[in-house]
Amino acid sequence: MILALEYQRSPARYMVARSVTSTALGSRLAGMVAGNVAPLRLMTRPPPDLPGPGWTRVVPRLAGICGSDLGLLAGQSSPYLSPMTSMPFTPGHEIVGETLDDLPGVPRGSRVVLDPVLSCAPRGTKQCRWCEAGQQSRCDHVTTGALSAGLQTGFCADTGGGWSRRLIAHESQLHLVPDDLPDQRAVLVEPLACAVHSVRRVNIPSGASVVVIGAGTVGLLTLLALRELTPAVRIHVVAKHRHQQERALALGATAVHAPSHATRALRRATTARMHVPERGSEFLLGGVDIAFECTGGASGLDLALRLVRAGGTVVVSGMPSADRTEPARTSRRPSNWPGPPRWTAGSSLPIRWHDGGRRWVTRPRPAGWGVSRSRSTRAATDEEYR
Repeated sequence: MILALEYQRSPARYMVARSVTSTALGSRLAGMVAGNVAPLRLMTRPPPDLPGPGWTRVVPRLAGICGSDLGLLAGQSSPYLSPMTSMPFTPGHEIVGETLDDLPGVPRGSRVVLDPVLSCAPRGTKQCRWCEAGQQSRCDHVTTGALSAGLQTGFCADTGGGWSRRLIAHESQLHLVPDDLPDQRAVLVEPLACAVHSVRRVNIPSGASVVVIGAGTVGLLTLLALRELTPAVRIHVVAKHRHQQERALALGATAVHAPSHATRALRRATTARMHVPERGSEFLLGGVDIAFECTGGASGLDLALRLVRAGGTVVVSGMPSADRTEPARTSRRPSNWPGPPRWTAGSSLPIRWHDGGRRWVTRPRPAGWGVSRSRSTRAATDEEYR
């Protein structure tokens, strides 16, 4: 038997959590109150069974708390994704762990990080067109095959998740962790990969002006990826909180702006024209070239659309929340809409820590190491349940 934090289907608790955290005061206290009203329970459960060959048991050493996990607990996640989950499930898809079974190239006791996407290979299905092309993050079979529905580990009832004492993972999901990379940094591989793949999805020419909406973990890692991997000169960051603004400046942002001041600040920075409609918020004609939306909320996407120039590009990196954006906002804005990044197998441009973990640099990929996709906030561990 193992201990696991289990998310259970409870529309009543979901609505209570959503109601509480939707108020101004509740949003500030979400971390304090959501856990008490959300349908999340500490349970004693049998460990998940291995579905067949090619699978291993994994003991989490450290698991991240993703922004999508927080949205789930606060009742702010989008019901749109509910068909791609199976309940009850154990959250936690940002994982560094230790394997308990021998696999080819991954001996028992290996320290690994997970590609959480449950694509064709883990599900034992015939490869879809995306998996066949090496783009498992777009897999069409995440609700079929030998496993229950689940976009990724941490949302599937059969695999378990990082918020437990044990989960299972397929060999195609595992990436060996170099000995010199500590757990506290390895657990950030997944959100870092999200940022790297976001940045690599678009062509960013020399001298381009860029804005990053949101300065949580993914927003800050996107800023780092932009600085290290692209020739972008002007990178503006829209950050809500003072500590986020300070961190963004320390990591190389050209300037940081509060959401309420962003439109006017970027009008000056880009020499654009600002217009105020009869109804709604002001927008720019001739704004930034590229916007990265890293919040997952409607307000963040709305702001990105109002700041980017006509014919520019908006990259949507955040998982969608339960709110909506008015369709009319999109009528004349960007011409390019790269989809949200998820894990992509076989990344050829990994990134590593250096300088005490304050910066990232590229290096050739060591044997057996890969960097890939998605999104997050803080890392957490609980010694009591190891």
